[in-house]
Amino acid sequence: MHLEKLALINFKNYQELEIELSSRINCFVGNNGEGKTNLFDSVYYLSFCKSYFNPVDTMNIRHGQEFFMIQGKFKKNGDSENVFCSLKKNQKKKFKRNDKEYQKLSEHIGLIPLVMVSPADSSLILEGSEERRKYLNGVISQFDRDYLNDFIKYNKVLLQRNKLLKDFVQKRYFESDSLDVWDDQLIHLGNLIYERREAFIQKLLPIFQYYYNFIADGHEQVELIYDSQLNGNEFDKILSNAREKDRFMQFSTVGIHKDDLKLMLSGYPIKRQGSQGQQKTFLLALKMAQYDFLKKVNKVKPMILLDDVFDKLDRNRVAQIIKLVSEDNFGQIFITDTNEQHLADILAKIPVEHRVFRVD
Repeated sequence: MHLEKLALINFKNYQELEIELSSRINCFVGNNGEGKTNLFDSVYYLSFCKSYFNPVDTMNIRHGQEFFMIQGKFKKNGDSENVFCSLKKNQKKKFKRNDKEYQKLSEHIGLIPLVMVSPADSSLILEGSEERRKYLNGVISQFDRDYLNDFIKYNKVLLQRNKLLKDFVQKRYFESDSLDVWDDQLIHLGNLIYERREAFIQKLLPIFQYYYNFIADGHEQVELIYDSQLNGNEFDKILSNAREKDRFMQFSTVGIHKDDLKLMLSGYPIKRQGSQGQQKTFLLALKMAQYDFLKKVNKVKPMILLDDVFDKLDRNRVAQIIKLVSEDNFGQIFITDTNEQHLADILAKIPVEHRVFRVD
């Protein structure tokens, strides 16, 4: 699968844009702040129905305008597919595939597999567990539609359970049977989500370690550790044991919504142990493993967007990345860089078709 044409109107800093793309490597060169990352975000929209960077859709409308539009023409197994997204202020977002509008945006997730690598990914290392849960949910949802539906249901049940816990305090009453109804649903859905997350991480880990060792030339030991309250425990028992605490706190203190993914380098959290180059290598290897996993599961090469990936990496690691992307394992690739000569040197070592776009 690859993106043939991309058209934008009033998306972020783009008033209007229409470009034709290479099926292999597309490079976008320009100074910081010119709009390279915004263009990548529009491609991400076509896959995930939302921005990679800003969860508030209206914030992606160009200043002073009332709407934005993104349209992409894809080639998949020889057939063309058109994907359209538009948003007007104070109206519902419209998302269409081949002129048919989705009733549920979740129906589109996974149809256009994509992996984004961005400086913003540092939040996976530097921020709290919510960022790493988002990562897990985003990846698994691309190949497991049932997971996405169960996760949406789990959050709805969690919201109702937390509302009930607040009502108990505010209205000064307690009904054990009412709480049992939400507990049963939370336990059922939570166990399904836990099992899928655990299975995914077990499969991803050796692939991730391979890519890290390849890029870092095998000098460091890395791990991904799934940290969950359900590890070695039964959800129904820990939820029952936490009931009095939940009533006091007025929210659910245990469950898969508290899960975390520990990112380890040489036995220590990479947040404390790793240099900027090591952290970037860690994240890049994680995304490469994600790409490899999705390709094997979906039997389709995802698009991969590499935003400013070469900064803060030494020459050896850059050379290893070049080796990776020049192989036939990768399909359509998008790359940004601020240094045109640097990018030209990299492209000279990649014997595949490419196009260079200057963003100003």
